[in-house]
Amino acid sequence: MTKALYCGNCKLEAKAIQEYAHAAKLEGCSPEEFVLREEGTLNRELGIFWCTECYITLGMPLGVAQ
Repeated sequence: MTKALYCGNCKLEAKAIQEYAHAAKLEGCSPEEFVLREEGTLNRELGIFWCTECYITLGMPLGVAQ
């Protein structure tokens, strides 16, 4: 099983974020797998990313979540 990945800002897990749950369903994978494949802000070392809402709120920073 893939470990839970979550937004480093709002702390919601990928499976709890509707955008990722919906996209994962369309792709036929889990929300965590979708984030691993598609999320550009994913910090693989820490297991965190910025969800779209938080990414925009944070000013759309370059690079991975910290």
